[in-house]
Amino acid sequence: MADQQKIHPVPDVEAPPEASPSAPLVPLATSKSDTGDPVEQHPLNSQSHGPSPVKHSTAPKKRRSCCCRCMCWTLSLLLLLIVILGIIVGILFLVFRPKLPKYSIDGLRVTQFDLSSVNSSLSASFDVNITARNPNKRIGIYYDGGSHITVWYNETQLCEGALPKFYQGHRNTTVLVLPMTGQVQNGTVLLTALQQQQQMTGNIPLRLRAKQTVRVKLGSLKLMKMKFRIRCRLVVNALSANNAIRISSSSCSFRLRL
Repeated sequence: MADQQKIHPVPDVEAPPEASPSAPLVPLATSKSDTGDPVEQHPLNSQSHGPSPVKHSTAPKKRRSCCCRCMCWTLSLLLLLIVILGIIVGILFLVFRPKLPKYSIDGLRVTQFDLSSVNSSLSASFDVNITARNPNKRIGIYYDGGSHITVWYNETQLCEGALPKFYQGHRNTTVLVLPMTGQVQNGTVLLTALQQQQQMTGNIPLRLRAKQTVRVKLGSLKLMKMKFRIRCRLVVNALSANNAIRISSSSCSFRLRL
């Protein structure tokens, strides 16, 4: 028997290779759209499109630098002005040696303290002796008027008055007699309170408040107007007309405002 011919299978060259499970279904450099058609994707090429524009942010830096310079100049000028003013004030202080004026109440005379029978109002009239002392050797004080002086018992104003206009020279002491008048409504209650105060302690505490506008003179130079306040506490033995009023104690404080 003749030898059987061996038939070996020849691979089909034209058949496409079997796709591996890990191979992508869509060719590279393509993407699949929602409709199923592949969309070609082109890689970005910097040389084909030319160099990308460069954005510069120099303007904000210039603005910030300008603002910083302006603030530095402003602060420097302010600091320089403060230093100059401090030097001027120091020189004036060394040359003129300024001292605060002193005030005291040395006398009180009651000319009227009557209760009206018509409307129960209390009419009061005082003459207050105020001593003003200027201890400065090279500084004068102009009292320009516009003052307001009041006398109080607790929270009730008894009378009011004003300082006259005058100039107080160097190391000068001026005694002023100030007439003060006032009227208190419902004076019966006030008079009863004063009588009880006098019976219990033997004294009546009073307060004097003053507001005054002055101008200080340094040598031949007149400064701007300034306002000051005076607060005085005094204790008297009685408040009755045509009787000698004795002041047991008196103290005053001075406060200056530009």
